[in-house]
Amino acid sequence: MSPKNLQEVLDAAGNTAELLRNSQIGAYVYPVVAPEFSNWRSEQRAWRETAVLYDQTHHMDNLFIKGPDALKLISDTAINSVAVFPVNRAKQYVPTTPAGHVIGDGILFHEQQDEYVYVGRAPAANWLLFHAETGGYDVQIEVDRRSPSRPMGKPVQRKYWRFQIQGPQAWNIIEKLNGEPLEKQRFFSMDTMSIAGTEVRTLRHGMAGAPGLEIWGPYESYDTIRTAVLEAGEEFGMVPVGARAYPSNTLESGWIPSPLPGIYTGEELRAYREWLGPDSYEATNAVAGSFDSTNIEDYYHTPWELGYGSFVKFDHDFIGREALEKIDPASQRKKVTLAWNAEDLGTILSSILDPDEVPYKYFDLPLANYGSSNYDRVIDADGKTVGLSMFTGYSSNERRGLSLAIVDPDVPEGTELRVVWGEPEGGTKKTTVEPHRQFEARVVVSPVPYSTVARAEYQGGWRTSYQK
Repeated sequence: MSPKNLQEVLDAAGNTAELLRNSQIGAYVYPVVAPEFSNWRSEQRAWRETAVLYDQTHHMDNLFIKGPDALKLISDTAINSVAVFPVNRAKQYVPTTPAGHVIGDGILFHEQQDEYVYVGRAPAANWLLFHAETGGYDVQIEVDRRSPSRPMGKPVQRKYWRFQIQGPQAWNIIEKLNGEPLEKQRFFSMDTMSIAGTEVRTLRHGMAGAPGLEIWGPYESYDTIRTAVLEAGEEFGMVPVGARAYPSNTLESGWIPSPLPGIYTGEELRAYREWLGPDSYEATNAVAGSFDSTNIEDYYHTPWELGYGSFVKFDHDFIGREALEKIDPASQRKKVTLAWNAEDLGTILSSILDPDEVPYKYFDLPLANYGSSNYDRVIDADGKTVGLSMFTGYSSNERRGLSLAIVDPDVPEGTELRVVWGEPEGGTKKTTVEPHRQFEARVVVSPVPYSTVARAEYQGGWRTSYQK
């Protein structure tokens, strides 16, 4: 009999880590949007030099949360304080398990009184939805899941389109679209503006390291708005960013997008695992990399490890509070950027040209991840594991391979370490893995965000929670 929920999937598998490390889900896809509009190198450079249009319409879940208990649902499940969360403001939302392990994150938009929209990946969306349905809250939730990874020519429909206008020239484009100067509001403040005679919602953002806006509106106006933005941006060098370059921007800005949700163990989470479907994100998630443990809890994280420590506020009761109160933040691994040695990365890239040797694990450009959640060992000179590399790729702006990683708290900036690239024993059975050898690539512990522009412009506590 086929499993009916995640718990039955895990029971049948026997070992959760082995199940996820051999997932057959395939590559994590940013769907629908064209891979490249020009080329990924030029698209990367544009968010640093001119301006870009990011299309975020298809790769995230939307939850529309309404009702008198909407804020209570959020407060009860978030490490963040919502004591101050007025209409027309947004917050990053980070939930944890009762054991204090991060489930995921996303953005909450407070659009009207008692009405919120969650936008982000599935793990945090599922956690919100589960508690809304089972926790006795007076709320209604409309679910708008991400577009299919492989629509195969079938029509795709979303409730909203969602774009970002980012880059050094972004504000010139925004004011041209609006027809008059537009006040640069506080970070994560919401408002409206007019584009092509249509009123759209806006969020003050800064994803590319300079003031910009996230904008959204009804999906039916997608083509009209997209065309108007690109036409207005042409004189300022704006380019649309494709699905290939888009996720690599986080290498420069410092957000780790897809840590494994810490929900696979613990009797107190059994009901949640029985609620999750057998084909849910959590059931099919592919774990990749050289870090290979049979204990799935070795892949879990606390908020401090992922740079969310400043979000933890004990001014409210929330799931995981008791566990987090017992943690000494100074004992936790810290988020850093690892800058790859150019010669070593070149050796990996060129190994596919050697007809006499099994190549090293393929390093795709600009994003080298080959799982949904990525875990490569970071080792010191003695071969001791001192951290985990979790998101890896290449930046044309920095002309360097980069990884977002977590390392032991006593590892100082400037230390040379090594990333073990490739999986043990020739690789797992994931569809994204070919026969390969491992390689130990030299890396230097560096700031996060890596980009000096991003370090100067991003708001503290969002993506910049690096502490020496």
